[in-house]
Amino acid sequence: MANHYETVFILTPVLSDEQAKEAVGKYKKLLTSLGAKVVHEEHWGLRKLAYSIQKKNTGFYHLVQWEGPGTLVDELELQFRRDERVLRYLSVKLDRFSLAYAERRRNRRKEAKASSSN
Repeated sequence: MANHYETVFILTPVLSDEQAKEAVGKYKKLLTSLGAKVVHEEHWGLRKLAYSIQKKNTGFYHLVQWEGPGTLVDELELQFRRDERVLRYLSVKLDRFSLAYAERRRNRRKEAKASSSN
């Protein structure tokens, strides 16, 4: 059984929407090429940072939930460190409780989206 992970990363705010999507696509492609399965992703958009990072007060937040072997976390974080577009990142292994919470949260978002479209 594969482990489940959640990775949040913050991209620099100087990127255009296209550049931000390209950066996110790069990391999704990296995960899938290394054998992980991307379960869910959310683009949280441009948000204010709690404190300045590299003299920037905002950043594009993106969440990716994926499943795969734990060795991929090191490879993913190595790529984050090498990319100057990434301000911060955090990968967390999901236990059964947080996995259930993440699934409930996804379902609530789907229901909210479905009810708003009707």
